[in-house]
Amino acid sequence: METRVAVMSIIVENGDSVEKLNALFHEHGEYIIGRMGIPYRERGINIISIAIDAPQDVISSLSGKAGNLAGVSVKTAFSAVTSK
Repeated sequence: METRVAVMSIIVENGDSVEKLNALFHEHGEYIIGRMGIPYRERGINIISIAIDAPQDVISSLSGKAGNLAGVSVKTAFSAVTSK
């Protein structure tokens, strides 16, 4: 199955969604290359970047599920890099 490399930028404004978001990351752990989280205490938000190598439908599913959580915004940038 063809996979793509992508980066997800996630902003969490609702701390109550963090546990659900981490559960989603755990479910997709086999695809996640790396993760960086930055708590921005002055603004009361968390900024997360996820590097992922997965089939496009898996990336889109994770992005959609995360973006449907209360107070969570997600943007995904896909690279042209693919593998089989």
